[in-house]
Amino acid sequence: MLIVANWKAYVEDSAKAGKIFSASKRLAKTGAGTIVLAPPAPLLGALAARNKSPVAFAAQDVSATTGGAKTGEITAQTYAAAGATYAIIGHSERRATGDTDAIIAEKLSHALAHGLTPILCIGEKERDGGGRYLAFVREELTRAIEPLTPKERGKIIIAYEPIWAIGKTAENAIGPNDLAEMVLYIRKVIAELLPGRSSLHSLVLYGGSVEVANVRMLAASSGVDGFLIGRASVDPNIFPSLVKQLR
Repeated sequence: MLIVANWKAYVEDSAKAGKIFSASKRLAKTGAGTIVLAPPAPLLGALAARNKSPVAFAAQDVSATTGGAKTGEITAQTYAAAGATYAIIGHSERRATGDTDAIIAEKLSHALAHGLTPILCIGEKERDGGGRYLAFVREELTRAIEPLTPKERGKIIIAYEPIWAIGKTAENAIGPNDLAEMVLYIRKVIAELLPGRSSLHSLVLYGGSVEVANVRMLAASSGVDGFLIGRASVDPNIFPSLVKQLR
C-alpha cells in the first residue's frame, strides 16, 4: 500500500511536523506500507534534510514555470533538490484556484523531467445517475497525460478524489463497490493511453474522507493501491491508527 499524507496548510510549525514525522518513521519500520509525507515546502526541506528512514516526501504542488523572475513560485527542480521524490499535481484545491488541464499537463512534464513521481489527482464534482461523471473523469485524465510520451504516462500515479466525497464522514463518503467500479474504469482509460502496456502496473490511489472507520473496508475489495489522505494525516494519534488498519 502507498499511503500519501497531504498536510495541506494544517501543519504550520516544526514541533507538530516533527511529531507526525516521528510517528511515520515508526510506522514505516513496521512494514505498514510505503509512507509519503507532503508537508508545506519549508517543512519538507527541514524534515527531508535529516531523513534516514524509509519515509519519502512529496511536493504538494509544483510550479508551471522552470524558474526565473517568478516571485513565490517553487519549481520541480527546487523540490527535488530539497528531498522530494513525489509531487501531487492537479489537486482539486489547486484546480479551484485556476489550474487548467493544460497547466496540469505542463506541471506533470516538469515533475517528470526532474525525477519526481507525479501523483495526478482527478475526480468529479458530483455523481449523476446517468453516468456522465465517468466521461468527466475520462476527459480529465486524458487531457492531463495525453501530451506526454507513453513512457512518461506509465510513470504517473493516479489519485481518484471525487470532490463530492471530500470533507464528509466515513458514512457519507464513497462505498467500496463504487470505488471498485472507478478503479476498474480508470485502469481501462489508462490502458487506452498506454498501448501495448498493462495498466496493472499503474498505481491508483483513493482520497476523500478516508478515516479509521472506513479505510480497511475501502482497501479490502476495491482494488485500490493506496490512499491520499488529507486532514486525518495531520493528527499524530489518528494517522498511525489509520495506517495500522492497512496491515
